[in-house]
Amino acid sequence: MRAARYILAGAALCIGTAAFAQNTTNNNAYRYRWKDATGHSYFSDSLSPEAMKAGYDIVNAQGMVVRHVDRQLTADERAAARKVADAQAAALQAQQQRQREDAQMLNAYPNEAAFAAAKGAELDNFEQAARTTRRNLQGQEKALADLLARAGDLERAKQPVPKYLNDRIAEQRNTVASLRTTLQRQLAAKESAKANLDAQLRHYRELKAASAASGPR
Repeated sequence: MRAARYILAGAALCIGTAAFAQNTTNNNAYRYRWKDATGHSYFSDSLSPEAMKAGYDIVNAQGMVVRHVDRQLTADERAAARKVADAQAAALQAQQQRQREDAQMLNAYPNEAAFAAAKGAELDNFEQAARTTRRNLQGQEKALADLLARAGDLERAKQPVPKYLNDRIAEQRNTVASLRTTLQRQLAAKESAKANLDAQLRHYRELKAASAASGPR
């Protein structure tokens, strides 16, 4: 009789332990919750395609949200997101490049006098290049005028202008036109540098002031 009581007690203990283990497992289980287009909530023990499309919450047995997962993006949304990410990356790269250029400017010009001297030298280089091109252009224009004069003398003498002379004239015209284009480009570059000088000086002063305010590093 005593043995039977021991057997019954042991069986009850095993059943209680199993039930406790099952409750513990259920309490630690996670479920998925999502809403449809009308706002109606759904729960599931497994992750369904509908939940992935709509976005879902992972909730525990107490109904607390453990994690939220956004919905899957459409192809157009993914393309738009990539476009935004590319633009942000390009903006960041441009900002980093400006920061490097600013640091190089401060390192290259320790004071405003050094900055002004360097910028003045740049303008002198533009002027020197334009002066050289202008002299070369004048020489080529004179050579073209001589060729045209020779051709004019032949025409006035009622003589044909030989092919080689016409070819030389065409080549010389191209040379003169190319030099004129080069001179215009050089003069434009000089004017652009002069126009940007004031803005560059203001930017340099701002960088120096900011560097002085931040103190030695």
